[in-house]
Amino acid sequence: MKNYGYKPFILAVILLLSAGLLSGCLFEGEQSLEKMDTPEEAVTTTPDPSSDEPQPEGEGENTEGEEGEGTKEESSSATVAREVYLLDANGMVAPQTLELPASEEVATQALEYMVKDGPVTNLLPNGFEAVLPAGTEILGVNAKEDGTLVVDVSEDFKNYAAEDEEKILQAMTYTLTQFENVKRIKLWINGHEQQVMPVDGTPISKGVSRADGINHSVGNNTDIMNSEAVTVYFPAQNGEQVYQVPVTTRVAKESDEYTAMVQALLEGPELGSALMNPFNEGAELVKSKLENGVLTVSFNENILTSVDEQPSLSDAALASLVMSLTDQADIESVEVHVDGTEQVFNEAGEPLAEPVTRQDINGAEAM
Repeated sequence: MKNYGYKPFILAVILLLSAGLLSGCLFEGEQSLEKMDTPEEAVTTTPDPSSDEPQPEGEGENTEGEEGEGTKEESSSATVAREVYLLDANGMVAPQTLELPASEEVATQALEYMVKDGPVTNLLPNGFEAVLPAGTEILGVNAKEDGTLVVDVSEDFKNYAAEDEEKILQAMTYTLTQFENVKRIKLWINGHEQQVMPVDGTPISKGVSRADGINHSVGNNTDIMNSEAVTVYFPAQNGEQVYQVPVTTRVAKESDEYTAMVQALLEGPELGSALMNPFNEGAELVKSKLENGVLTVSFNENILTSVDEQPSLSDAALASLVMSLTDQADIESVEVHVDGTEQVFNEAGEPLAEPVTRQDINGAEAM
């Protein structure tokens, strides 16, 4: 007789094992789906490449590699030559080149070094003082795509005399518009946009630019209707230091702005001012030509001064020409020619064989 009792038992075991395996697979599948439905949030550590700070040309580049740590240590003690507008002994706003600590927040730093009793104190040249009221804090700067730089300062900014209001505006504007793509500034105080300056009410709702001028000088006999405003630099002297001071004046309208600026320089500063005229009487502009950022200006021989029997262009005259003309956005350097002279020399007897840049004059880093 055949016995079939073991077959149902084996079949039951097989069914139970199959059910367990299938249950395990289904359970694991449910876990996988649950994980897919609730993914972890992605976290990125990549820094935002955009910055509210305007950057000088050639700066802000990231250098990585084996010498990264050494570069950080070097940058902490490195200095950079910057042009900052201060107040001179004659009460005029003038640029001075200062050695400032290397910083990525260049606009904020420049403003901080314009605050009285601030970090600029030990760097001030004789006869100069900072312009912004003591205690002023720079709360932030924000560069807009249209060339506007919004500057937010603390309430201490309001602590200035009414007669200093325009000087403060001019110093801030000229210092910050050196930076690439900054055309004008707007002022905020403690997070609130200002329509007028807080003490004397100077309108600033549209922003302030270099077109608003600096150290205004308008003669009594100036014909406003038939003249145009130009800003030129004249030398001033304090002890042994000779420095350049920008002045916005008015001259007769010319065929082009460059001719008008040179003419204003040749006419000299207003009588009775503390500024000097670096040009000889009878000096005349013969012609000018702008090509590829280089402005070539040609004069008659009266522009030259004899130094050790060698006719040369005075350092003060050269500085006035270059500082004035390179203020224009399309002029990078100036080349001086003199009719009847094959080579023009400076006071040191060195030939002016190459166009002269603003950095050749003031020694500051390109902005």
